[in-house]
Amino acid sequence: MFKVIHWVVVTRSHLFADLLNTRWPQEFLVKLHRISPEHFNGDLLESRITIILIDLATVDVQTAYQIQKRVEKGSNIARVVFVHFPKQVDAKFLVQSSITAGVFYSDASLEAIGEGMAEIVKGKVVIPQAIIEANTNKDPALDNVDTLTIREREVLQVLRNGSTNIDIANRLFVSESTIKTHLYRAFRKIGVSSRGQAIAWAQTNLHEVTQ
Repeated sequence: MFKVIHWVVVTRSHLFADLLNTRWPQEFLVKLHRISPEHFNGDLLESRITIILIDLATVDVQTAYQIQKRVEKGSNIARVVFVHFPKQVDAKFLVQSSITAGVFYSDASLEAIGEGMAEIVKGKVVIPQAIIEANTNKDPALDNVDTLTIREREVLQVLRNGSTNIDIANRLFVSESTIKTHLYRAFRKIGVSSRGQAIAWAQTNLHEVTQ
């Protein structure tokens, strides 16, 4: 009996999902399921889903990172593919060799994505060489950067200029207690125990992120 293959498209765009649905079910003999990031849950991973396609045009990178981690822990067969991958934002930390099967930049055509997916179906990995080299050649001291949330990075980026907690809170439009929480968690992740050490670490390891 023919076994139906299931792929999930994580996106807030009905138009994008509908566009894929006009091509891929026939091209790859799969059944596509659209789901918004808010409704992604572990129950999905118990089914026979082989590809989780995440649309970074409508899903923020931190949410995408969390989804990929859930897939990594909850499924032995599913792999993650990112489409509309931003070039102007440092999102290379999303790419994990153990689970990421494909990366397509925001300017990739639907035809190019389709050709890449055909290679992924064959078991290959389709990731731009620039991203592979950046992740391969990065300083081991930067490994801790990958565990920081987007908000923790933002807090450390403001902190590196010597800003007070109140200054950071005003800059990011959150409460001072929230900033303290972010700093506490960030300090533990990057292995520092003082504000001065954190500033020095941030000045060395963090770069401005252009939104």
